[in-house]
Amino acid sequence: MTDPFLNTQPSLTGPATGGFAVTPGDTAALPVVCRALYVGGGGHLAVRMLSGEVVTLADVPAGSLLPLRVSHVLATGTAATGLVAFY
Repeated sequence: MTDPFLNTQPSLTGPATGGFAVTPGDTAALPVVCRALYVGGGGHLAVRMLSGEVVTLADVPAGSLLPLRVSHVLATGTAATGLVAFY
């Protein structure tokens, strides 16, 4: 398979090149700091931002794609499900 974009510099506004399912946890960091989070099942979402602040987003709707750079998705305070991180 050819990749016409192989020699271009990735940017935060470009499409993601990888992703993984997220299981919230209060101590374990994500394996990769993400550029966006997908929320499959709505609910509150507690995250630690790349800068270190912890924020809780209330009532995130199902199907949301949030452009957040986070290092952790916290179990405490998170009720949202079906989480996928993109990088």
